[in-house]
Amino acid sequence: MGETPEVGYVLKRLRPTTPAFDRLKDESRLEGYWMLVRLADGWASGRNKFLKRGEALFGAWHGRELAGVCGLNIDPYAEDRDQGRVRHLFVGAPHRRAGLGRMLVETVIDRARRYFTVLNTRAPPEAFVFYERLGFQPVLGEEFVTHRMSFEKGG
Repeated sequence: MGETPEVGYVLKRLRPTTPAFDRLKDESRLEGYWMLVRLADGWASGRNKFLKRGEALFGAWHGRELAGVCGLNIDPYAEDRDQGRVRHLFVGAPHRRAGLGRMLVETVIDRARRYFTVLNTRAPPEAFVFYERLGFQPVLGEEFVTHRMSFEKGG
């Protein structure tokens, strides 16, 4: 983690309790997305603070502005605790198409490799190509998974 000069973002672990997070949450809600509202609610209630083995919540900062977020949880929909899940990916409109979403998800993938055998996501159809370009495979017939990345044992 740290500065990524080619795009001017700094990735850090995030606590979603700042005014910068609230601004990004409001933007997501105005676009019709509720993932950051659910993230804030889960954090405030203590249901999900990204503190279990392997879990993390990352923020991408552009100066003092929070430009994007992405988390990694143990997959709550899987019986196996060795499955991770990409959670709450959102990039603010001024920062899209700059590689920030890719940077956030690649950070999650790098962490997931150390803790999980697979990484799942449930993406909206407009994000299918994004995940497939990152190496996720489409999954059919699972209610809570649209895409999965499998890791080599010990990789």
